[in-house]
Amino acid sequence: QSGLVLVPEGRQIFISMTVEENLLMGAYSRKNADVTNEIEMIFKRFPNLKERRNMPAAVLSGGEQQMLAVSRALLAKPTIMMLDEPSLGLSPILVKQLFELIKEINTEGLSILLVEQNTHMALQYADRGYVLELGNIVASGTPANLLADKKLAKAYLGGS
Repeated sequence: QSGLVLVPEGRQIFISMTVEENLLMGAYSRKNADVTNEIEMIFKRFPNLKERRNMPAAVLSGGEQQMLAVSRALLAKPTIMMLDEPSLGLSPILVKQLFELIKEINTEGLSILLVEQNTHMALQYADRGYVLELGNIVASGTPANLLADKKLAKAYLGGS
């Protein structure tokens, strides 16, 4: 297990490689027998990726590229997954699907550290939130407590 894995802002997939090759990059340090089964599980979760498994990742939509980036990270078998602005550039429908996937992964036992400017969506799925200003924590708490603080919500969370 790698322990910690990052899904960077902008997805950072290998666009000239196939979908399957991208997935294999996530598991480069693992034994192939385990990886083959897990890739098939990913294809069950994301049938669109299976349909495009032999195509260059460049042909995927933004949402499919994000699902590929998350799937590639999962194949590293981390204990903590960090996601940097995963909703960037996605449609509202895809953002909701992505956050549901993140919550599902978390429910399966993977710890998630999420950096996200879409605070309302992130707080709907988070167990705990931290508000940063210039790299310093200015507030922390449960999503309900953070959103209930009117001054905090107005200053940092886009509230009124």
